[in-house]
Amino acid sequence: MDSNYKPYDHIASASRIKDYLTSAQNSYEEAIALPNRDKLTFTNGFYANCSAIFVDIRSSSRLPGQYKRPRLARIYRAYLSELVAIFNDSPFTREINIAGDAAWAVVNTPSKPNIDAVFAMGYKANSMVKLMNHYMVKAGYGTPIKIGVGMSYGRALMVKAGYNGSGINDVVYMGDVVNEAAKLANHGGQPFIPPLVLSEDFHFNLNADNQGFCQYDRNRECYTADVVDSAMEAWRQANCT
Repeated sequence: MDSNYKPYDHIASASRIKDYLTSAQNSYEEAIALPNRDKLTFTNGFYANCSAIFVDIRSSSRLPGQYKRPRLARIYRAYLSELVAIFNDSPFTREINIAGDAAWAVVNTPSKPNIDAVFAMGYKANSMVKLMNHYMVKAGYGTPIKIGVGMSYGRALMVKAGYNGSGINDVVYMGDVVNEAAKLANHGGQPFIPPLVLSEDFHFNLNADNQGFCQYDRNRECYTADVVDSAMEAWRQANCT
């Protein structure tokens, strides 16, 4: 959210707080899928089942010590650009966000094939990083990057939040689904843990073929996988030797 100067009025603030906290319960609608942003106001919201995917770089705090700022900026730009491109490849993607060195998306998944499509986003991200590491080594960057990819399925409340009347606002997704994906991503790519980490509900809704790629992690009560996109991997093998 970009800022724009406006003096703070504590009396108007008190009125807004009261209005928000006493809004009608029926303003928050049950929905089959999360709607477009233009359906939101400062007084309504929508509940729906959806999926979240969260991708984070492992040990990102060490990168500034390994690369000078111009090179570090190039790494982040390449990595974030292609993650957003992967997330944006689905018409069911409702929201894409960048938070530091992480990128995440909320995806409408009203049917099981839609959840398989989110899983495909995860393994495409895995393939993309393998390709990126090839070009990093070729350009003399040295240390490759590793990622963790968390995927979850559940309910979210979609609301518009910000300063009413200022033009400064954003969409907020409340519920466990995004937080769970972020926590799962934190496990992925750690020593002896594959990069893709799935919640139990997300795994349950995958088709049998995709479920077969996954292993259950009893310690963390989730599923893990190290899967790549076959077309991307074939291209990498043919062009990046």
